[in-house]
Amino acid sequence: MNATTTSVNRQIRLAARPVGLPKPTDWRTTEEPVPEPAAGEVLVKTLVLSLDPAMRGWMNEGRSYIAPVGLGEVMRAGGIGVVLASRNPAFAVGDRVSGMLGVQTHALIPEAQVKSRGLFRIDERLGTLTQWLNVLGMPGMTAYFGLLEVGQPKAGETVVVSGAAGAVGQTVGQLARIKGCRAVGIAGGPQKCEWVVKELGFDACIDYKAGPVKDGLKAHCPQGVDVYFDNVGGEILDAVLTRINRKARIVICGAISQYNNTTPVQGPANYLSLLVNRARMEGMVVFDYAERYAEAIHELGGYLRDGRLKSREDVVEGLDSFHDALLKLFDGRNFGKLVLSVARA
Repeated sequence: MNATTTSVNRQIRLAARPVGLPKPTDWRTTEEPVPEPAAGEVLVKTLVLSLDPAMRGWMNEGRSYIAPVGLGEVMRAGGIGVVLASRNPAFAVGDRVSGMLGVQTHALIPEAQVKSRGLFRIDERLGTLTQWLNVLGMPGMTAYFGLLEVGQPKAGETVVVSGAAGAVGQTVGQLARIKGCRAVGIAGGPQKCEWVVKELGFDACIDYKAGPVKDGLKAHCPQGVDVYFDNVGGEILDAVLTRINRKARIVICGAISQYNNTTPVQGPANYLSLLVNRARMEGMVVFDYAERYAEAIHELGGYLRDGRLKSREDVVEGLDSFHDALLKLFDGRNFGKLVLSVARA
C-alpha cells in the first residue's frame, strides 16, 4: 500500500447557503482517505489557500459568471500545493502547483479538470508561495487586466481604487503609478492608509472611516477622477460618481459592501453621472483573461524583482481557522491579501 492511502484528507464542505454573513453551521468538516491517482490524475497536498471576497458569491444559488458551489461539495478555493503523486506526464512529484484546490488538505485532480481548475506549475524564483496567491495569482491578474484592459489608464490621469489595502487594490494602485498615473486609494483606518501611501507609493489615501469619502475626493482629486477601480460598491461608488471626468472609465470588480446584504442590492443613485460625463462603467471577471495570465505574470514578476511592486499577505494558520479567517474579509480585519496556511511543504 502506498503511503498516500494511509493519510487522511480533511475537507470543509458547504452545508447550507448563508443568509447574510456565513455562520459556522454553514460548513461541515469531513475526513476521507487520500486516494491513489488513477491514469491521468494528479494528487496535490495543499500548502496555502487564497481567501477571496468572491467566495461569498460562490456560496449563493443562482445564475452568475461561475456555477455555485453545490451543497455538500468541498468549498471552492484557489491554492498552492505540492504534487505528492502523479500519473499525468505534465506534472512530477515535488512540483509546486497552483490551481483550484478547494478547502481541503489534499486535492485529486482528474486529467479532464487540469485545465478547468487552472492547474499549472509555479516558479518560486518569481515569488514566494503567498505572492503566487497575491500579485502573481488571481488578485494580481484581476488588477492587471481590470486596470489595463478595462480601465485603460493614460499617463497623467487620476486613478482611484477602493479597498486599496486589500489584495486587488494594492496592486491596482501600484500599477497605476508604474504606468505614470496619479493613484488615490480608499481604505479603512489610519494604519492602512499610511501603509498605502508610505509603503506602496500611492499619492494619497482616503480613510472612509474618518469622514465623508466625497470630501476626501475633493481634497485629493482636484482634477477629478479618470479611472475608478471599484472593489466595494455601495456608498463609496456613489461618492466617486460625483467626481468623475468626461470619458471616465469605471471598472466594476466587486462590491464587498453588498455581499452579505439580506435585502435586494440597490444600484448606484448617481448613475446619471455616466450620462452627463459620457463615461463608461464595465464589469470584469478575471477568468475571461485566463489564456493571457502568463503575460501578466511575466510583467508583474519583473516589477516584483526590481522593487517597483510590493506584495503584502495576511496569513492565518490552520484549516480549522477557515471560517473565522473568511469573516476577516467582511469586517475589514485583513491587512493585505488574506491567505490560509494549511501545511508545510
